[in-house]
Amino acid sequence: MRTLADIAPEGILLAGAGRAILLQIALPGVGRGVVEHSDFAARPMKRLTATLSYIYALSNGTPDDARRMRAAVNRAHAPVHGDPTRSAPAYDAHDPALQLWVAATLYDTAISLYERTFGPLGPEEGERVYREYARLGTDLQMPLELWPADRAAFRAYLDSTLATLSVDPAVSGVATALFRAENAPRWLRAVMPLARFVTVGLLPPNVRELYGFDWSVTHERRLRRTLGGVSAVYRVLPAAVRRWPQRHYLAGLRRTH
Repeated sequence: MRTLADIAPEGILLAGAGRAILLQIALPGVGRGVVEHSDFAARPMKRLTATLSYIYALSNGTPDDARRMRAAVNRAHAPVHGDPTRSAPAYDAHDPALQLWVAATLYDTAISLYERTFGPLGPEEGERVYREYARLGTDLQMPLELWPADRAAFRAYLDSTLATLSVDPAVSGVATALFRAENAPRWLRAVMPLARFVTVGLLPPNVRELYGFDWSVTHERRLRRTLGGVSAVYRVLPAAVRRWPQRHYLAGLRRTH
């Protein structure tokens, strides 16, 4: 039976990184915190490294790896809060409701891509993996009872939250800067047009519209062909190759902490 430790290291899940980020910052509290406190649009690799190191430490690392990443994330979050008299909306990176949304986007994106590549999880293993993904929030300030009880409850939470999202010019500017990737490594800039296409295609339609992205039936067919071809090749790769990012980021975590 597959578990979080089997699913999280799959490198193909990185194709959903942009989707997760755009979903996260479309929630006003998260978006305002990013606009006012984060430079991740200018330094995308820093944000990617931090997020992946956290996920891999919890899913496949040692207890010491997890402890170090919890401490690092909490340090990074400590100054991220707005004055409610001057910021609209008010926000705090330690807010469990905001952490729930970030964890939810990571889970939903990962499972969507995993099942698109390998096929649906069985009911029992699907619920088990879902419960395990709660760690992304509960290892910070999110209480376990805030994580929806099962996948059906999660879908209801996701759908209701998607209906509350909004994208103002500042958040839209973050998305534009992220895709421009001016300060990113050359290899990342080279693949950014494809990354942008996949990100836009993977977004829920209403969120795609909030950002003002164009999409058509032709785009959808192209996305399916692209992901279908990539998935077919990916499935035959050795596990050691597919999971190289997990080993890379955990090794980096252990060198720097």
